[in-house]
Amino acid sequence: MKIASVKGFHDVLPGESARWARLEQCAREVFRRYRFREIRIPIVERTELFQRSIGDTTDIVEKEMYTFTDLDGSALTLRPEGTASVVRAYVEHSWWLQEAVAKWFYLGPMFRRERPQKGRSRQFHQIGAEVLGREDAAIDAEVLMLLHDLLSAFGLPAFSLELNSLGDGQCRPAYRDHLRRYGEEHEKDLCENCRRRLERNPLRLLDCKMASCRHVMACAPVMLDHLCAGCRQHFDQVCRLLDQMKVPYHLQPRMVRGLDYYVRTAFEVTAPGLGAQNAVGGGGRYDTLVRELGGPEVPGIGFALGVERLLLALGSGAPALEERPDLLILPVDSAGQMQALQLAQRWRQQGLSIDVGTSERSLKSQMRAADKQGVRVVAIIGEAEREAGAATVRDMVGKRDLPQAVPFDWSGEQLRAFLAGLGTGQSAVSF
Repeated sequence: MKIASVKGFHDVLPGESARWARLEQCAREVFRRYRFREIRIPIVERTELFQRSIGDTTDIVEKEMYTFTDLDGSALTLRPEGTASVVRAYVEHSWWLQEAVAKWFYLGPMFRRERPQKGRSRQFHQIGAEVLGREDAAIDAEVLMLLHDLLSAFGLPAFSLELNSLGDGQCRPAYRDHLRRYGEEHEKDLCENCRRRLERNPLRLLDCKMASCRHVMACAPVMLDHLCAGCRQHFDQVCRLLDQMKVPYHLQPRMVRGLDYYVRTAFEVTAPGLGAQNAVGGGGRYDTLVRELGGPEVPGIGFALGVERLLLALGSGAPALEERPDLLILPVDSAGQMQALQLAQRWRQQGLSIDVGTSERSLKSQMRAADKQGVRVVAIIGEAEREAGAATVRDMVGKRDLPQAVPFDWSGEQLRAFLAGLGTGQSAVSF
């Protein structure tokens, strides 16, 4: 009997995985330009980390985390997001003593027990970035510029940056009271979860996905009308800098994000073609999280993008990174097989992508397979080629042998120049 994958956990098969690799490669290059360095965080963390950082009243902690008891009785959780782990690592290793400002990025799987749907799985993957050590509006604007440049580099055809301020410990409590009173006035129209959250965390009312609650909250008071002078000045400066840098955005005053640690600047990125759940990522400022996890008063800001959602928004019909070899060598007999392996090893060590066929199959059969894979050029090695010391080159598109053979003593650079002249270089197109 076949064993199927777990519901909500999916294989990324060869071909599709090339699109993932290209996306990650592109992200690494943009992060390099912005001087971000990579951190690799554990998949499993202590459950307490997410309870303290994300918030006990969030959907993630209440309903979606994969939590289990370890052999020593401790509660462990598969990470549902990356920021808490990054901050935990920052605190555990006292990184503020290493550098005043840490600019880190991460890539990898996250886990939430959501209802699987198009573009949303229980194991999903994120590309994230965090800046720890700056609280000024300029770094908020720079992080948003980074986010914009990432999405542009990916080639996302259309996206919208939604921006809001969530206030801070000075102005948010009064706003929370306003929101609670509003919720109590409309309590009969709220779902059970929202009625329960009225006292514990009324901000979560704005994050509910139930249609009845969304209808009620469409007229709720907004944080932008209740900002203190400091938060207003910070937010206005962020907007001015984005305007000056010509980074487009839209104000979204009822956006709160799904995590409790956000303060001041908060944002989401949405894209068309994803249905009602149209977010591909988001983030915000979290100035108290380092202290809440045992560190000093260090501010932070960051974001995360969903890889599956990005690829879906980029279009399932978009061509992937082509994986044709620079050259496919086809041996005709066992002696040709040995010669092909020797050549392949040397040219691979010099940076070329070389594939080798098998003499166990007929040359005709090997060429049919090469044609099916879209290979443009093959080098054939049989008895005549061994005597001449050069492989016959066949143009698979034109169905003809080329007059120029490939000598066995060519360097990788000579072979690369020859293939470039034929226009057969590997083509890295879109995702």
